Amino acid sequence: MAAELHVELVAADRQVWSGEATLVVARTTSGDIGVMPGHQPLLGVLESGPVTIRTNDGGTVVAAVHGGFISFADDKLSLLAEVAELSDEIDVRRAERALERAKSEADASAERRADVRLRAVAVR
Repeated sequence: MAAELHVELVAADRQVWSGEATLVVARTTSGDIGVMPGHQPLLGVLESGPVTIRTNDGGTVVAAVHGGFISFADDKLSLLAEVAELSDEIDVRRAERALERAKSEADASAERRADVRLRAVAVR
């Protein structure tokens, strides 16, 4: 059996995803990071961006994550996000409208959030 890591993706209001994985890729303030079983312990600040989880059965879970922290030790990875939603929960039309509205209002943070949501959907 291949090595695995236990992943918990938690938003401020709910547990978004929990399970076993072979790889997690996330964006931090230091850049993109890939975490596999046996990775050195780490603690970092999450940037807004898609998080990609390669599950132990060969599947892929993608979530749009907006801020928070990433912590890894003893093959346990915690992603504690301010806001997170799985790509299959994202309403593409609503995200597209939000992106257009944010652009027209010159709201950079809203534009970034909408863009991350659309990128997460594109990965699935």
